[in-house]
Amino acid sequence: MTTGIKSFFIDGPAGRLEALLNQGRPDASHAALVCHPHPLHGGTMHNKVVFHAMKSLHAFGFPVLRFNFRGAGLSEGLHDQGKGEVEDVGAALDWLDAEYHLPILFCGFSFGAATGLRAACPDPRVAGIISLGTPVSAEDRVYSYHFLGDCAKPKLFLSGGRDQFGHEDALKKLFKIPSEPKELVLIPGADHFFAGHLDKMQAAIHAWAQRFFAPEREAR
Repeated sequence: MTTGIKSFFIDGPAGRLEALLNQGRPDASHAALVCHPHPLHGGTMHNKVVFHAMKSLHAFGFPVLRFNFRGAGLSEGLHDQGKGEVEDVGAALDWLDAEYHLPILFCGFSFGAATGLRAACPDPRVAGIISLGTPVSAEDRVYSYHFLGDCAKPKLFLSGGRDQFGHEDALKKLFKIPSEPKELVLIPGADHFFAGHLDKMQAAIHAWAQRFFAPEREAR
């Protein structure tokens, strides 16, 4: 496997987006994109959940791209309350497609999920979707997912059983919206950030990706 890490910038709609690429095997079957949580609350591509999600997907030999949303880290532009950030995700998908010409797995954590799902679900280049810590409500923000009713791609919704921004009852209600195939996994005792349970989060991602996208290849 090519294990190098490439640091660079992607041309985004509001300026350059700071990015990291964990390079994969030359014979990779898929590429992957992982998006970070809310930038106004400390979220960046170096977030622990984002890093561990990347490791889970990279273990299959997939090249995995992370980037900072506009206004985060060294990325140019200003935070746009999730609207312009959907376009940032689109720019990252464009880069992955141009670089690898492979089907893409999208993974987003918290704000990265709520925002990225809007770009990834209708995009034909995206083969599967992982939503980590799917937020339902956080402080003065309420998230809507009605658009998921038209998303027929394999979907994994993975949250902590004690997620403070997506309580179990709310997540189960949300889970009724998306079309099949879909899976909801709640990790008992885990909070929004999977503190102390990152290994279980990784195992759930591994099992789902193995079943749908790498049946012939065990992750290393």
